[in-house]
Amino acid sequence: MAEIILNVDVRDGVGTGSARAARRAGAVPGVLYGGDKAPVAISVNEKDFRKNLYTGKLLGHLVTLKYGQETQPVIAKDVQFDPVSDRPLHFDLMRVDEKQMIKIEVPVHFINHDECPAFRQGGSLEIVRHTVEISVRADHIPEELVVDLAGHKMGDTIRISDIKLPKGVEPAIGDRDFMIASIKVSSAAKADAADVAADEAAAEAEVAADEVPASAQSDEGETEETPEG
Repeated sequence: MAEIILNVDVRDGVGTGSARAARRAGAVPGVLYGGDKAPVAISVNEKDFRKNLYTGKLLGHLVTLKYGQETQPVIAKDVQFDPVSDRPLHFDLMRVDEKQMIKIEVPVHFINHDECPAFRQGGSLEIVRHTVEISVRADHIPEELVVDLAGHKMGDTIRISDIKLPKGVEPAIGDRDFMIASIKVSSAAKADAADVAADEAAAEAEVAADEVPASAQSDEGETEETPEG
């Protein structure tokens, strides 16, 4: 069973008024949905919610919802935050069965940057997807998908087929080998190369200006002879 247990209360009513009342009481309002049951307005003590949220194992993971003596495996699908205070304002939980196949997004992490020769040559990592939606059993959701950058060269494209997926995990988009990231010349390296090329061009122009062809030079000291009458 999941490591995190959310002790919830059922809220009376739905809508903005009910949510505000929950926040005034020191709770975070939320909604439980999914399965063959109607959505239920719930709330969780804000202090407990924050504690579980900051473990990094709440959002996008299988957790246990507890209401009285009843328990239910759920997936924390979304948390909304106040843009100023970063206080959690609302959350969504989805009912699941532990062995149910679900689709869920997981983060992509890149390792071994220092073992990638392209970065020593002025390369930079351009990430196309920071998360990937996968199909997986609810009790086997991985923490992350890992991309090993060791040995990658300039110009390499990293696709989903290059990632070693955990057992039982499949990309939700199964009909194409989509891109995750690429390694390209960084903007700074391009600017440096352009500066070097400009300096070389200026130096060559200066040298060319100093080297006047001999055929273009006039013989010094010679005067035109005029015939005597």
